[in-house]
Amino acid sequence: MHRIGGIEENDRVRVSAKADYAVRAAVEIAASDHLPIKAEEIANHQAIPLTFLVKILHELRTAGLVRTQRGPDGGHELARPAAEISIADVLRAVEGPLAEVRGTPPESVHYMGSAEPLQRVWIALRTNMRGVLETVSLADIAGDQLPAQVDALAENRESWVTR
Repeated sequence: MHRIGGIEENDRVRVSAKADYAVRAAVEIAASDHLPIKAEEIANHQAIPLTFLVKILHELRTAGLVRTQRGPDGGHELARPAAEISIADVLRAVEGPLAEVRGTPPESVHYMGSAEPLQRVWIALRTNMRGVLETVSLADIAGDQLPAQVDALAENRESWVTR
């Protein structure tokens, strides 16, 4: 099994709870009509454990994606427009690089013999992940307006088949 930026790959792709919670929290902030929004409200709307969410919001703040305002009227808001924050940005903030092989970027992994082409497979996988995750913004999800190429991939019957 290989870990790929919050996603574990064996025979299917699995998004970690942390990655899923981070994206959902960021989308909740993007969709909120009253800002700043309190962590408790995000946690309640998205069914995210509050203690876990607080840590995630800290990581999003450290990455420059979220701003926090203290005080009774405080809460969280995006640090830049939702249309300028991709799902890839959120995943990198909480999980690190989108693709790693044994903790190493795929371009730094070297194989010998018959496995030598495998490095190119991991690089291609990262490119395809970027092709989706970097083109979908928080605004796209909050507004239910996914890019056409992402919708087309999701609408493909083969995309729904578990093998």
